[in-house]
Formats: sequence, structure tokens, C-alpha cells
Amino acid sequence: MNIPQIIVAPMAGGPSTPALVDAAAAAGSLGFLATGGAPAAALIEQMSQVTGPYGVNLFLPQAPFDSLADVLAVAAGRPLPEVDLNNGFAEKFAAVLAAERPPVVVSATFGTFTPAQIDALHARGIAAWVTVTTPADARAAAEAGADALVVQGPEAGGHRGTWSIAEEPDARPLPDLVRSVAERIDVPLIAAGGIRDAADVAAALALPGVVAVSCGSAFLLADEAGTSPLNRELLAGGGTSVASRAFSGRVARGLETDFSRKHPDMPPVYPYLVPLQAAERAERPRELAYCLVGVGVEKLGGGSTVSILGRLAPEQAISR
Repeated sequence: MNIPQIIVAPMAGGPSTPALVDAAAAAGSLGFLATGGAPAAALIEQMSQVTGPYGVNLFLPQAPFDSLADVLAVAAGRPLPEVDLNNGFAEKFAAVLAAERPPVVVSATFGTFTPAQIDALHARGIAAWVTVTTPADARAAAEAGADALVVQGPEAGGHRGTWSIAEEPDARPLPDLVRSVAERIDVPLIAAGGIRDAADVAAALALPGVVAVSCGSAFLLADEAGTSPLNRELLAGGGTSVASRAFSGRVARGLETDFSRKHPDMPPVYPYLVPLQAAERAERPRELAYCLVGVGVEKLGGGSTVSILGRLAPEQAISR
């Protein structure tokens, strides 16, 4: 496929809407539907609403817990919510293959597609991308047959795309991580993490193996994004972005909160933490704010998706 140089990254939890994806397509970019752990019905509905070329991001299944001791400790007597460790993956993957207008690309987060799954995507004319955060993961994804690798650095907002919840993410800055992957893997690379302006885009595109950049946080305040009113307010007010398990029980980068400051040692309990805190978050929305965003919050701006793309790069660099 022809990969646009600037991609609107998948943002689960609301920001990635069909309107944002269509606005990106109209501007020569590519946006992703990102339903995260939501059921397949949500993805099917969103795919029916898009009109232009689009991508789909899928969370891969999570390995079962060896022990729920940490989860029970965090729950502190509260009943455990029902969670889907499979992220509805099988149903969503089937829905993508059955779509009347399938996406042009499907990307994997929290793991890699199998060779058989990649063959199934290719049979429908769909490219397979895999999010990687280490050279070892990059090699595994390339050996499985991935068409491109999204190399996600620690500066990225949202969940770090590690393939297990317990591992500590690679802390190397994005340029160093990309170079390490490019030394070992001959697959097109898409750089992701902390890219905020045209200078950042140009620097990332100059890295070895990189054919495109993926920008998520830059579009959180876009007119077409589904970012909540509270998170729009918080982002407009600025603040510090930190990487912590305190947001979800899995390492994620978001706006620092009272809770994240008080719980830097949250154990790996994803995906139980967010539903456990639902009632408390409704009562104390700012203290427990779930506003995932990358570094450089002060550089974020609003406006239309096309205007943000224009600020990220000259028009001639948006697509090729």
C-alpha cells in the first residue's frame, strides 16, 4: 500500500472517531478506528460509518494471570469486575475480514499477528502492521510477515505497546529505538511517540528505515476527535505527562494526577484497575483523571484535522 508520511494514530477510549478518520483521509493522511477493549459491535458500527480509506487497530489477547493476588490487593475488598482478557480479538478480526468495505491496513497492539492471520488479511487486500517497542519484538513481527512496524517510543501517549503487562518497557528515546530496530530489521518503519510539529516530523522521517510518522496526541484536541470535555479542558490547561501503571495497571503515559503521584508502584493489574475505579472517578474526576497523552502537552493545539496536519508538515509532505 501507499503509506502516507503522516498518520493519525489509533487512540482508543473515544478520541478516534469515524469523523476523525474521514477527515484524515480527505487530507491525504490515514486514520485508524480504535475500539480497544470494547466489543466487536462497536467496531462494526464504526466501520459502517467511515466513507474514505481507513485503518483498524486491534488489541491482541492478553495472557491469563498466573495469580490474582495483586488484583485482589488493589481491589481492597471490592468485587472484581468482569474483564475480557481477549479484547474481543477473534470477533473483531472476523468482522474486519467480513467487512463490505474493509480497512486498507490493520495494526496489532500488545502482540503480533500470526503468519496465518497475516495471510488472511492479505487475502482481503489488507496490510498488516504491528506495534513494537523492542528490537526482539520487531524481529518476531517481521518473521511473522508484518508489512510494516510501528516503532513506539517512550514519549508516546496512551499505553506502551509491550507484549505483556508485567515487562518494563524499553526506555530508549524514539530515535535510539528506531536505529536499533533498523539495524536488525529490513521492514518499513513508522515512528511513533512525541511528534508534535513539522521539525519533529522531519527529524523522524530522517531516521533509518522510517517511511512515515504516527501522531496521536497531536490530534486529541482536533474538532473531529471524540476526546471528552473534561480531557479537553485538562489538556488545554497543560501539565506534566508521566509514564505510570497508575492509570490502568499497564504502563501508559498520561497527565500526572494526584493518584499517579501517590501510586507510582501500582502492580500490573490491567485491565482491572479502570473498572475498579469507575465509581470513584465519577466522584473525583480530576484526582483520578484518565487523560492519556504523550510528552510536550504544551505544544498541543486544536482546530480541524486538516489544519493540524498542515502544522505538522507542508501540504506536499502529507501524502506521497
